[in-house]
Amino acid sequence: MRWFHTDTPWVWLNAGAVALCLLTLLGILLLISIQGLAHFWPKGLLQAEVTADSQSRRVIGAVIRHEHVSVRQLQEAGLSLDSEQAEVQRTLIHSGNREFSDSDYFWVLDNALSERHYPDHLAVFERTRWGQLYGYLRGLSENGTLLQQGPDIDQDMLWREFEQRRQRTEALQQEIDRIESNMLGQINRTLEQLRLEQRRLELLGPLKVPQLEVLARERADLEQDYHLLQKRLTRLQQQVTRDHFHVEVADGRVLEFAMVDVIRAYRPNGMSLVDRLEHVGIKLWEFLSDSPREGNTEGGVFPALFGTVLMVLLMSLLVTPFGVLAAVYLHEYAYQGRLTRIIRIAVNNLAGVPSIVYGIFGLGFFVYFLGGSIDALFFPEALPAPTFGTGGLLWASATLALLTLPVVIVATEEGLRTIPSSLREGALALGATRAETLWRVVLPMASPAMMTGVILAIARAAGEVAPLMLVGVVKLVPQLPVDGHFPYLHLDQKFMHLGFHIYDVGFHSANTEAAQPLVYATALLLLLVILLLNLSAILMRNHLRARFRTLEPEL
Repeated sequence: MRWFHTDTPWVWLNAGAVALCLLTLLGILLLISIQGLAHFWPKGLLQAEVTADSQSRRVIGAVIRHEHVSVRQLQEAGLSLDSEQAEVQRTLIHSGNREFSDSDYFWVLDNALSERHYPDHLAVFERTRWGQLYGYLRGLSENGTLLQQGPDIDQDMLWREFEQRRQRTEALQQEIDRIESNMLGQINRTLEQLRLEQRRLELLGPLKVPQLEVLARERADLEQDYHLLQKRLTRLQQQVTRDHFHVEVADGRVLEFAMVDVIRAYRPNGMSLVDRLEHVGIKLWEFLSDSPREGNTEGGVFPALFGTVLMVLLMSLLVTPFGVLAAVYLHEYAYQGRLTRIIRIAVNNLAGVPSIVYGIFGLGFFVYFLGGSIDALFFPEALPAPTFGTGGLLWASATLALLTLPVVIVATEEGLRTIPSSLREGALALGATRAETLWRVVLPMASPAMMTGVILAIARAAGEVAPLMLVGVVKLVPQLPVDGHFPYLHLDQKFMHLGFHIYDVGFHSANTEAAQPLVYATALLLLLVILLLNLSAILMRNHLRARFRTLEPEL
């Protein structure tokens, strides 16, 4: 009993709680890491016979996972199963070829599978639509003329020919994308600017003939360039649709597909460890640098990654000066009376307000009121189409800055409180003004505390999703808010966010089972982004702490 009256039980209790928290955190990180990285590993393709109701059929697909299920549960679900065991094992198979089946995932009992093997020539074709295609490459055709087809031809030679033609098609498609997104996009933007300029001149008064002639001449030149590019684009589109390939799918049919629809093709069963690691590297780079496709369930997340980082940086630039100035006024200048205490209580309470409330405030104040006023004053020629009167990068950053403002104020004021008044009095005794004392002595010593507030703000802002859904984040925006066109940073543009991307893919995609690995991979990326942003802020804080170490008070 004497042991319970000492501090030892509390020490063990606290240490146990810390250990439990760390284990829980490590478990979550381990789960997300394993599931996320598995998204990039090439899974082997199984070919087997499935027997059900005295009928047999061939299946081809990737094994996703196994699980044990009770026989009684299957019988209650209506499955005719005669087994003496209490449980049987079943396998989830991804059959791909989405356009030929109702669902590209299906469960099959292991005792119904037979003749399992993993043929080396079984291939995966990643396509721009309809997901992945599984089957055997059986032939090639050019402009409708069959070049070679059949199971008896040299499979390796056919595969090399297929790769050469796919690379040719890929190069042509890149040229088409460059013309459409860059050259035609630039012409369309210039035409839109001419339309807005004409509208602006009309609002100022009746248009004069020389002005109309200048606008018409510029518009005619642009339309001529547009016509030439369209002719070039038509020729390229004819060339890119030249090649087709033939694939034998699971039911034995040989079907023809356009080469331009294939992004990547590989034969996973014949890949060595080096090939698999190289494939993981390529898929990782595509995930980080490419735009999403297939309703965000395929491709990369670069627009969402870029939008998340840019929004957090803008939020930090907005929240830091306002938070520091508010904390300095409350601690250094404000009269420490009842009103100041009420303001501090209000600031602390604001930290607990649900984030969706900030989103509603941002929508009403920033978007409708402030943005609508800016449109009426500076962009009347674009009305009724809004410029700043709709959700965008600026309003999302401002809303999150408002959401994290209490964190920065409280952390900065705590830093100011640790600085002894003797340092202020010493600086004043040496002839410094109050502003000079604040700028040269107090703020440098409090800068590590300010950075602590910014770190906490970054951690919260990067993971918030609910308010962003109201003030600028959307499902898909391939264009980045930064480009080579004036003003280069487009604060009015909507953007993608990793947190919203996870929500959209996990709950709004047509096939949640197919999107599950991508959800884990995106969640892992979001954690890494938050970690990198926090590490950058921590390094900056440590640098400031080391620089002003000689000024720190003895605590």
